[in-house]
Amino acid sequence: MTGLTVGKKVPKFEALTDSGDIVSSEQLLGKKWVIYFYPKDLTPGCINQACSMRDGMQEFERRGIKVFGVSMDTEKLHRRFREKYELNFPLLLDEKKKLIKAFKVWGPKKFMGREYDGIHRTTFIINEKGKITHIIDRPKTKIHAAEVLSCIDENGAS
Repeated sequence: MTGLTVGKKVPKFEALTDSGDIVSSEQLLGKKWVIYFYPKDLTPGCINQACSMRDGMQEFERRGIKVFGVSMDTEKLHRRFREKYELNFPLLLDEKKKLIKAFKVWGPKKFMGREYDGIHRTTFIINEKGKITHIIDRPKTKIHAAEVLSCIDENGAS
């Protein structure tokens, strides 16, 4: 769904994490990182996806890869989600959809015959130069960490 493509630089951004830290695209230059967008904290698919990333964190850290999750949920809900499922990576706050729109993951969706606008579940893998090396448009939530690591192994993240 995204309008971004592999090989392009990620949009410049600055965002607050659920723990109050600031993360920016400039800070991340020189590092490999993954940013994944998901519809809603504490919903079944999003729980599966977050727990998969949590369980894969040791391998991400071993490879020097930072991970960030993004939805439109509030800081309070993000903290509750992170604490309840012991998530070991930051969730970025984006209630105003600045990141969501910059990464072009907002648009029409269908669910149970209903059409509406929402976040398209999408993952971006970014190299040290701030360029997108891989985009996963329809991640498999239960095995998402393995899926991301497989893309990195396949294409490299640099």
